[in-house]
Amino acid sequence: MARRKHRATPPSAAAEKSDNRRHLSMERSAYFARREAAKVLKLVLQGDAKRQSVGSIKTLVYGPSVRNKRGTFALICQTLKYLLIIQDVLKAADVLNSKWKKQDELVYIVTYDILFGQVSSSAVGDAEKFLMRRKEALQAALARLLVKKKVKSVEELIALYDIPDISNPRYVRVNTLKMDVETAVLELQKQFKVQKDDLVPDLLVLPPGSDLHDHHLIKNGNVFMQGKASSMVAAALAPKPEWEVLDACSAPGNKTVHLAALMRGKGKVIACELNEERVKRLKETIRLSGASNIKVVHGDFLDFNPEDPPYSKVRAILLDPSCSGSGTASARLDHLLPSSAPGQAADFTSTERLNKLAAFQRKALAHALSFPDVERVVYSTCSVNQVENEDVVKSVLPLAASNGFQLEAPFPEWHHRGLPVVEGAECLLRTDPKEDKEGFFIALFVRRSSGNQSEKPNVTDGHTHRASTAKRSYVGAHLNLFKMFAHAHLSRRNCSHCDCC
Repeated sequence: MARRKHRATPPSAAAEKSDNRRHLSMERSAYFARREAAKVLKLVLQGDAKRQSVGSIKTLVYGPSVRNKRGTFALICQTLKYLLIIQDVLKAADVLNSKWKKQDELVYIVTYDILFGQVSSSAVGDAEKFLMRRKEALQAALARLLVKKKVKSVEELIALYDIPDISNPRYVRVNTLKMDVETAVLELQKQFKVQKDDLVPDLLVLPPGSDLHDHHLIKNGNVFMQGKASSMVAAALAPKPEWEVLDACSAPGNKTVHLAALMRGKGKVIACELNEERVKRLKETIRLSGASNIKVVHGDFLDFNPEDPPYSKVRAILLDPSCSGSGTASARLDHLLPSSAPGQAADFTSTERLNKLAAFQRKALAHALSFPDVERVVYSTCSVNQVENEDVVKSVLPLAASNGFQLEAPFPEWHHRGLPVVEGAECLLRTDPKEDKEGFFIALFVRRSSGNQSEKPNVTDGHTHRASTAKRSYVGAHLNLFKMFAHAHLSRRNCSHCDCC
């Protein structure tokens, strides 16, 4: 029998088949990215409409449920950038029906991709197919919008909607439980320009826009993306390795694992979190960090009895309670949300709301100062509002003094100190949303009546910790601090900690 000859597939046909498979794979990937982006966008827009934080876009995207983090994050940001234009186009095109009324976010995402992105005619989802059949109507509506707004291009249209472009450096904190700083620098320098921060020893500075979503150092917990001001909080507490330390409002856990690293994995960190869902995020952060000296407690810090054995030996407390989040609006990408559009902004600094926040903050800080063996307490917020910062500190000063505490200046060389509305304002620390790209507040209480003060840890790397240094710089600069009042109107919502925290 004659052997049948194998007929080879022509090279052009094989290449075409490979291209088709690759194209199909890309379409499926884009399909899932749109669905994941729509779920996150729905949560963000619902929170924005109610003026309640559900977490930042970054926090939600970095959750374990999102697979394609890079693509999802980019798609959400781009859709939000074009959102007002997309809404106007959809209204003008009149292409929606009741079927999609409850899936507005998915429609926004797909419409962005059709008009400005990369949806092809072979789109695999019902929403894609539905809107692709109306592509010409959407394009015609966009053209009419350009004429109506008297602009010639989409770029001019975006400028007309006055959407700000905020470009901040990318900060990453080296997790010294897993990797030393020098090794991290060498590894990151393979892709990015890297500088060491001049204040926080384990913090690195990368250029704005540095994409680390899929970097192996992020995925394996060797480094954490964390803002500079947020990284200063645990460093200000400066716990010793053998201490027991309490993080009173712990999730998502960036500060918690920073404490563990500062303690070189020794001693004990008690991480308290009230919200059950946020406990899951906290545990994931701890797992990623590799810290073995952290105990998670699901409960209310205010219910902790300072005299009970689990807490009676706590030597330091980090209190970073819920706040308005007014100092991190740009880090949370709030400038892209509908409430930030010209003529759309609401009053996020209502006296009633801020007073409720401040009442809780005062109660929590007073409770922290009541623990019998505590030597150091750091109170921090990501707010620029005086009522949440200096006013809270002022309200507890008599109690602090009666328990042997006094204010001490963290990072005395820092240029911004507290507003001059409270005694000891020169010991308080502020970061400016405009100059420093985020607005934080840090107050450090040190108990003078306990222990050997010569053993008190420094809060900066090799610098002498003297409040008098801060006071001298404060006297010459305090008039500039009132500029921060201008940023108070940025206060957004009750931030249950953003990703920068």
